[in-house]
Amino acid sequence: MTRVLLTQDGAQRLQEELQQLKRVDRPAVIEAIAEARAHGDLSENAEYHAAREQQGFIEGRIAELESKLAIAEVIDPARLNAKGKVVFGAWVDLWEEEGDREVCYRIVGELEANIDAGMISHGSPIAKALLGKTEGDEIEFQAPGGVCRYEVLAVRYQLSRDTGDA
Repeated sequence: MTRVLLTQDGAQRLQEELQQLKRVDRPAVIEAIAEARAHGDLSENAEYHAAREQQGFIEGRIAELESKLAIAEVIDPARLNAKGKVVFGAWVDLWEEEGDREVCYRIVGELEANIDAGMISHGSPIAKALLGKTEGDEIEFQAPGGVCRYEVLAVRYQLSRDTGDA
């Protein structure tokens, strides 16, 4: 069985999505199917087919979330004795050599990864290179676009990027 790693806030967001699907989206699509059925011939009823397709998506996502959350291991980096090292759930401020800029990433589980929000999967090349590093360390790794180089500026174990929550 594969391990599903999640941060506390990632697990909470997935639980909220699951509740939204069960309490709001599922009943709404059931109502849409019933309404489409009332229009008569189902073979040529585009509304009915669209609602059934949406129902399939919702039921699939519910099943996926329930199975993943059932085996998830929630990790709080603030409770780890990390001693300044990059660990799962940590925020890492980096200096990107190629872009000559500062970037910030959080190492999270695959289900939470969202590069636009600065959330990178623990299985990504950059996260693998960062794990175990400390402030001042330099990393180099092979990415699909070529070799990337970064310097670790800071490691934080807070809940969000902007606050000092621990």
